[in-house]
Amino acid sequence: MPRPKQVAPGTADQLFAKSARFQDTWTRMTHVISKMRADGVSLRNAAREFGVDPRTVTRWGGPALRKRPNGRYAAKASDRLLRVLLVPTHQGTREIATRDSRQASQLAEYWDAVQKYLQRGDTSALRKFQGKCITDEHSVEVPLVTDPDELDRLGNAGVLSFESLYARAA
Repeated sequence: MPRPKQVAPGTADQLFAKSARFQDTWTRMTHVISKMRADGVSLRNAAREFGVDPRTVTRWGGPALRKRPNGRYAAKASDRLLRVLLVPTHQGTREIATRDSRQASQLAEYWDAVQKYLQRGDTSALRKFQGKCITDEHSVEVPLVTDPDELDRLGNAGVLSFESLYARAA
């Protein structure tokens, strides 16, 4: 009897209802596509770096890929794959789900600016994010914390210890 076809998760609840193994594979698959887009590397090389079979990437991440005339895959300029990410808030870090790769990229850039500030005291990269928000899967805007005093408070509380911007790494 054939296995029932799994459906790609469209919400954070759907993703977290799946097994830890699936969640880990999904997250690594989105990393592969992000790597292909950011660095222009091949599907095979990006998949190898993140320990994912390229067929898994094309199966689950197909909507984010385009097949070139030479038969190789390239990442589209943006995608709508679900990503559950961590964002610092005044109350601590919060998980948000987004279906917009551009939002995920903006949040990664913001985390880089936060880490630059926490490590070197350099606020220059934070200025770009003043007044900016990340929009989650429900169109709720989450403001990005750029106040150095607030970031110091969160950092001293251990809230901003950065391991991954992806939530609930399996």
